[in-house]
Amino acid sequence: MSKIRVGFGFDVHQLKENHPFIVGGVHLEHHSGAFGHSDADVLLHAICDALLGAANLRDIGYHFSNKDERWRGISSLVLLEHVVVLLQEKGWSIGNIDAMICLEAPKINPHVPDMKVNIAKAAGISEEDISIKATTNEQLGFIGREEGVVAYAVCLIEK
Repeated sequence: MSKIRVGFGFDVHQLKENHPFIVGGVHLEHHSGAFGHSDADVLLHAICDALLGAANLRDIGYHFSNKDERWRGISSLVLLEHVVVLLQEKGWSIGNIDAMICLEAPKINPHVPDMKVNIAKAAGISEEDISIKATTNEQLGFIGREEGVVAYAVCLIEK
């Protein structure tokens, strides 16, 4: 009998002027970017947490501590690849990923195809099994003031 589980992930990063902005493994041209220990890819961090949570493998901070210099500046695509290995070791495979990015700017839609290619390759699944959406926060709160970016993700895993 097969088993399925769902997972939910969330991540937030502060935006800083003249800092690289990587989302879904894609460099976005913008006056500010997400700040963090790794490349601060908010989308991939939310996806990693969703997958880890679904498999009951704790969270991204447990596996990739921001106190561990091995992970400083690393591409979050590498973190996603590690997460997929952890899932496979427990007999899980990814069914699908559905994610949402919340920010005022820049526009995400033109970059979604490239993000899906990157995520599919790192996760070992089809682009057809990945959904990426974006919305603004209608200029409200820290997101509306362009002080930060948020991502949410849900996933289905199967054994």
